[in-house]
Amino acid sequence: MLTGLYVPLITPFDASGDIAVGALTRLAHDVLDGGAAGLVALGTTGEPSALTPAERATVLKTLTATGAPLIVGANDAATLAGLDATAALTLVPPFVRPGEDGVVAHLSALAQASPVPLVVYHVPYRTAQPLTVEALHRIAAIPNVIGVKLAAGGIDADTVALLADPPEDFAVLGGDDAYISPLLAMGAHGGILASAHIDTGSYADLIAAWQSGDTARARPLGHRLARLSAALFAEPNPTVVKGVLHAQGRIPTPHVRLPLLPAAAASVDAALSRTLTDSRA
Repeated sequence: MLTGLYVPLITPFDASGDIAVGALTRLAHDVLDGGAAGLVALGTTGEPSALTPAERATVLKTLTATGAPLIVGANDAATLAGLDATAALTLVPPFVRPGEDGVVAHLSALAQASPVPLVVYHVPYRTAQPLTVEALHRIAAIPNVIGVKLAAGGIDADTVALLADPPEDFAVLGGDDAYISPLLAMGAHGGILASAHIDTGSYADLIAAWQSGDTARARPLGHRLARLSAALFAEPNPTVVKGVLHAQGRIPTPHVRLPLLPAAAASVDAALSRTLTDSRA
């Protein structure tokens, strides 16, 4: 079962707009050294829809070379076909709103065709497709589906019901960074967290603290990291994260690609201030 912290890596760009491969490699090793259990390539945080096929191949080759457990964003049979990774992160079909039966049928077909296990990405505020706890249990029963990135936008009744009666051998990974501590307290197995580019060790410690039952450590740490995550998501992801990484000298530019725009200086400064304030706490 997948457990622990997985970091969905940004795609850093250099001054000419090309992928900064060296910076991507350094980021990958930074988060792994900080306690991440693995990496996510070509997730939403990596801006995959703004990359060319050649650039997506470069990202995948670079992160595969780390030798770390790797989850790769892949949402169709053609992309899944040649994948060599720990798992694929596969989105509940967005926009078309096929209903729960359609979602289950779609994911069943992809899982049957995929050479690697699927982690289903459930993010209804982006896909417009809600899922009940009953549907999540049906998805968990699909062969070759091993987990869910759960990003319901908070702690709703279906999240509570799922974690109260979790499917056997099925990883529930929190995907709403600001809510990761209560999700872990309820029994989530880990998280896929863009915020963990910044202060990776603390996010890894938070997961370990809840898993070991060290509530005295977990509660205040969770409160601190929720404030940091809120600051890092003050503008569309990953704009503030990139701004902070650039300010820290870890990537050559804060550049994003359209339709994203760079984060405002005030948002970056607020997130940087939060990292400095909390590091002294």
